[in-house]
Amino acid sequence: MSATRKHTALPKAQILIEALPWLTRHNGKTVVIKFGGNAMIDEDLKAAFAQDVVFLRQAGLKPVVVHGGGPQISAALDRHGIVSEFKAGLRVTTEDAMDVVRMVLAGQVQRELVGLLNQHGPLAVGLTGEDAHTITAVKHQPEIDGELVDIGRVGEITAIDTGAIEALLADGRIPVVSSIARSQDDGHVYNVNADTAAAALAAALGAETLMVLTDVEGLYEDWPNSDEVISRLTAKELEKLLPELASGMVPKMEGCLHAVRNGVNTARVIDGRVQHSILLEIFTDEGIGTMVVPDAEGDADA
Repeated sequence: MSATRKHTALPKAQILIEALPWLTRHNGKTVVIKFGGNAMIDEDLKAAFAQDVVFLRQAGLKPVVVHGGGPQISAALDRHGIVSEFKAGLRVTTEDAMDVVRMVLAGQVQRELVGLLNQHGPLAVGLTGEDAHTITAVKHQPEIDGELVDIGRVGEITAIDTGAIEALLADGRIPVVSSIARSQDDGHVYNVNADTAAAALAAALGAETLMVLTDVEGLYEDWPNSDEVISRLTAKELEKLLPELASGMVPKMEGCLHAVRNGVNTARVIDGRVQHSILLEIFTDEGIGTMVVPDAEGDADA
């Protein structure tokens, strides 16, 4: 009996020991995680995500979760008879649509995530960018064919106030932030891209890491000809690749670039379709996905 027990327990111990240097390195560090893609829709992935975030918290890290809710917003707009329209990769957000966006993000997606996290203890607190001036924005007008286009209540982030989030972290809580911003100038609220919001928060919080969950394995080297994933690249290397990327990847990779250029040590795009991908990325030697690192000294200006 004892021999078999030793045999089955040993791999578990080895896995835990492999995590030790990473646990030591990340202890007390802030990690901003952008929750999105399939992980937001699949029940098992949602539960695994909540477990991972709570594990990070119990392991001495300070996770902050930022989420959007594209699929849920589209479904709710359909139910309200509002057509979903996209321009330059962004959702055209009329006043009516904005009411629905706010309701879905703050009242549905965030609530569900807070509920999942709080199955593990009194940990998660939900807020939107409107709370305590966390995220401030002005109207964003994308340029299409040389002309500025009005896409309604879509915001461009102008300021981040981390006070409320830092107070929650100091209290041992897990902030869950919906990507809605207060307006800098007109008393309205704005829908902001959740990838962009997560990157801006990571930079403002001086986070150790920004993690963006996606529905791909990472950044592909030569898509569609090859499914080799680039495991690591510098800010400058990423900047060169940006013009060639698929439109959905652009805000994610621009966010990673912004983060590492503004004090975040690493930014990673990881496959949210893999259960426990966050733990694999943070606590194992292999890691998965694509990691963006700052340029080496003297590199950035070259």
